[in-house]
Amino acid sequence: MIRRLFLALALLSTPALLPAQGPAGLGADLSSWYAQTMRSAPGRWGIVVADNSGEVLWSVNPSEPMVPASTVKLLTTGFARTVVGSEARRATRVVGSGQVNPATGQWDGSWALELNGDPTLERTDRGGPMLTELAQQLAAIGVRRLNGPLTVTSGAGEPRAAYPTAWESRHRGRIFAPPVGPVTLNENVIGFSIAPGARAGQRPIIISESPSGISNIVTVSATTVAGTRNTIRFSVKPNGHYVVTGQIGTRSGSRRYVGVPTDPRIILDAAWSHATRAAGIQWTHAPTLASANVGDRRILAEVASQPFDSIAHEVNTRSLNIGAELLLLWGGGPDRAAERLTQHVRTVTGIDAGVHLVDGSGLSGADRVSPLVFTTYLARFPLTPAGRNFALLLPTNGSGTLRRLATGLPGPGVVRAKTGTLANASTLVGYLGRADGTLLIALMYNGGNTGAARAAQWELFRKLGANGVVLPTAISDDNLSLGSTPETPER
Repeated sequence: MIRRLFLALALLSTPALLPAQGPAGLGADLSSWYAQTMRSAPGRWGIVVADNSGEVLWSVNPSEPMVPASTVKLLTTGFARTVVGSEARRATRVVGSGQVNPATGQWDGSWALELNGDPTLERTDRGGPMLTELAQQLAAIGVRRLNGPLTVTSGAGEPRAAYPTAWESRHRGRIFAPPVGPVTLNENVIGFSIAPGARAGQRPIIISESPSGISNIVTVSATTVAGTRNTIRFSVKPNGHYVVTGQIGTRSGSRRYVGVPTDPRIILDAAWSHATRAAGIQWTHAPTLASANVGDRRILAEVASQPFDSIAHEVNTRSLNIGAELLLLWGGGPDRAAERLTQHVRTVTGIDAGVHLVDGSGLSGADRVSPLVFTTYLARFPLTPAGRNFALLLPTNGSGTLRRLATGLPGPGVVRAKTGTLANASTLVGYLGRADGTLLIALMYNGGNTGAARAAQWELFRKLGANGVVLPTAISDDNLSLGSTPETPER
């Protein structure tokens, strides 16, 4: 009875009528879809369908601030791109003061790693710069010995990683929510695989690791036994190192551990140790005994990320939370970045009341954005100097988080959009190409039926794009400012 009453009240939220200049039949299609959707996914809906100028064609609760989930990432992308530019790169360096002793190859003086929050640093299974490249550059200038503990500096704030205060405690430490900060390696996730030894009684072996060097802080106390038994267990010691116990059969498959480190600086130490060894450099952690007139600190070695656009495309395609937060750090700095992001959106859209953001990823349930803010941003940001080709930073139908839109549309490129999902939110915001003009669509649902809501959102995009066309790539006043941009491999 209560459910029927709630549904009846929800249906009283009458959608706005389609203006005369809208595509023929669109209003009837949307009204029919909405009536069916409110039966399958009752809850709070906010919807705007607009033309490519941002003029609203059809809406439900267009100005209602709602939980946007990961669709915040497209706003973060636009903000950071405005500040740093589409071709900007994030640097990782070795800096120091001193000189190489030509007789011993020892670096006489101070040195440090400078990490600035490159989301792609030290990824063994994806593209990005590696610490071994830095160590090889040191070897190329004659360094054969380094003394002293690892010192970390940063030009992007305090050289550490921590959980954003806006993230709920239940998310922190999960694979999709690792600590964020200048000290980031392999997206601050570690993994290693254990396989049985060659015969019973031997110690199992580590057959893969990410990032490289993790095996230095893993103690394998497990045993290989005959058969297929696999009782391998993984645990973390108070010092952040890892222990493998239990038994694994000679005919058993490998076991893999994937987790979030308690302190990424411990991982950095292990990875740098591996990198220096691989480059033929002996690194002694003990404090240096040498003294020298070291002078001013300078860059000794440097690697750089891919251009901003490539990183942003991957962040949106994979919906990478740590990546979005690092883009926010890149554009907004270590303090009050979310406030700057909020103000950016208000400035672009001219709407003050419909947006309040506390993080860059949308993982916080405290974020609020109205559907009208989204469609207005999609219309206006591509017309700004920083907005050129903006839509191509979003995944296309059939890829990434839009992989379920691989069917029901004429082909890739009809849709460029961003999804968002939390326990109480399912959102889908983006561009849809049609022969009668590009549509800007914001579908926002807050309630307890997120699975049904997502299915309804897919259905509407398929319905509106059934005869769709690839989004335009020419730049003119009559269409979106789209064009070519570097693409990264998608998961």
